[in-house]
Amino acid sequence: MASEHRDSERRRPRAGRGQDGSARRSARSRARKDGQGGGRFAAAARVADSNRAFLPVILFAALAAIVFLRLFFLQVVVAGEYSQDAQDARLATINVEARRGTIYDRNGNVLAISVDATTVYANPSEVDNPSYAAQTVAEAMGGEAEDYLEALSDADLSFSYLVQKADVEAADKLKELVEEREIEGIYFLDDTRREYPNGQVGGQVIGACEIRVDEESGTEYYAGISGLEAYYDDVLSGTPGRYVAERGKTGVPLPGGVHEDTPAVDGQDIVISLDITLQASVEESLAEGVENIEGTGGNAVVMDGATGEIYAAASLPYFNPADRSEVEEGATQLKCVTDLLEPGSIFKTVSTLALLETGTMGPDDELFCPAYITADGYTISDAHDRGDETMTLREILDKSSNVGISLAVEQMGFEELYNHILAYGLHKDTGVDYPGEGEEGTDALGYLVPFEDWSRVTAYNVSFGQGISVTPLQMVRFYGAINNDGVACTPHFLIEKPQTGEKPEYATEQIVQNTSVLPTMIDMLKTVVSDGTGTAAAIDGYEVAGKTSTAEIYDEENGGYREGVYNICFTGFIADSSSQLVCFVGANEVPGDRVVTPVFKDIMTTAIDRFKITPEQ
Repeated sequence: MASEHRDSERRRPRAGRGQDGSARRSARSRARKDGQGGGRFAAAARVADSNRAFLPVILFAALAAIVFLRLFFLQVVVAGEYSQDAQDARLATINVEARRGTIYDRNGNVLAISVDATTVYANPSEVDNPSYAAQTVAEAMGGEAEDYLEALSDADLSFSYLVQKADVEAADKLKELVEEREIEGIYFLDDTRREYPNGQVGGQVIGACEIRVDEESGTEYYAGISGLEAYYDDVLSGTPGRYVAERGKTGVPLPGGVHEDTPAVDGQDIVISLDITLQASVEESLAEGVENIEGTGGNAVVMDGATGEIYAAASLPYFNPADRSEVEEGATQLKCVTDLLEPGSIFKTVSTLALLETGTMGPDDELFCPAYITADGYTISDAHDRGDETMTLREILDKSSNVGISLAVEQMGFEELYNHILAYGLHKDTGVDYPGEGEEGTDALGYLVPFEDWSRVTAYNVSFGQGISVTPLQMVRFYGAINNDGVACTPHFLIEKPQTGEKPEYATEQIVQNTSVLPTMIDMLKTVVSDGTGTAAAIDGYEVAGKTSTAEIYDEENGGYREGVYNICFTGFIADSSSQLVCFVGANEVPGDRVVTPVFKDIMTTAIDRFKITPEQ
């Protein structure tokens, strides 16, 4: 037992040592475990601390990137735009209108001119008291202060128009008031304004301008809208100038701040063929004559058959480019150029000349002319009742017989008439330098049924000027050729551009091939005036040659011809004289049996005195 006790006692220490070691090992193990766990926690703490330290860096970098991108956007992407906006805010831009060219008549009389004017503008940013400034402007320029207040009130603007093309005297008065009252921000610019010294006289030929606005600059400028102002707008208008300069805060131009200073190039002057004195006489005679015969309208033209120069042209109602407060419908048109009509008996000269050229009949050849003829169910008779009669070709023309000319042309052949109409150029435009003749893009003018579509009644009608339409200017060109060796000249207005010395050349055309018959044709036209229907056109001491017409008017609404009203006219010239002026006079919708030959006589008597026309011995 003692031995066992000792052994147990001996084993106890070992056991104790083992337990202590094991405890130490366990402690060390726990320590290692604790050390390992604490390391992870420490590392996490260190990472968290590191992240917290790095976050401001990231935020700073992001802010820096945003600032950098914003700077890049401002200084690179939109820098040009912002710079331009800033510059525009300092810029004053003035578009300088070119002085429009002057229009002169053939004798140097001014018909249209650009006179000195003043444009008044403001720099609203300099105006201290817009209401006071507006009242001052109204005192000098007229109107109410409210009319100018808005243009003076926007302090963000450096430029605004107050009055454009103002009267110089009114602008000078305003300038004095501005100086006296020490008003800042109102400025003055030399300008021009279009004026027409002769008012209504020649107004349709000269035409008119209107003020248009340039969409880009907002600047007003003159543009031709009718007559020669429109036709020669590119010649008369010139090229506008432009002045662009930077201004300081007070509106004073900055040194070296002129960005553009392009001077205006003035338009060219033109000299036209009108004689304004004759023009005035034509307008007076036409208006009085049409009123006397109760017509609803009328037109007249005087042209030199040897040159094509138009000395006078007018149509009712008249147009005054200097006063457009009231403009009647159609007043801006020159109807001898733009309007078609069935010419009636003045067209019998066309048929007669064709008869002479082809040798079908001579002036003294006779033809049986019954009181009436029929064709395609229609009856054709003369304007005045008569019985059956034998007439010479001269008498047919003198008495203006519809039946006679129809039968004579039938002998010649209707196709010959058609071909001569084409040869005489009565199917195409005249080429006149005036807007509104014919359809754009084609030289066709008037109404002429193709020959293959002619019926017998159509042929009869065309022979005496019905069923065909022409303009008065076409007929004037044709009659001018009769008195000019068969050569037709292009009617025109422009005769010179004085700055360059340019004198345009115009086409001529030999429309009569058998010129040997022209003296006979002229002689027959003279007897129309001396013995036929045109006696009221006779002028003492002169050989007037011409032809009358009383044409029926086609009814556009109901078809056929209207009853009781006619278009009447006369076309002629002074034969065997020092002049080759040809004159057409027409009146529209005239009731009953009337004539315009007295109007022709008045016009040509004035021309005789005006141009010292003398008979040839």
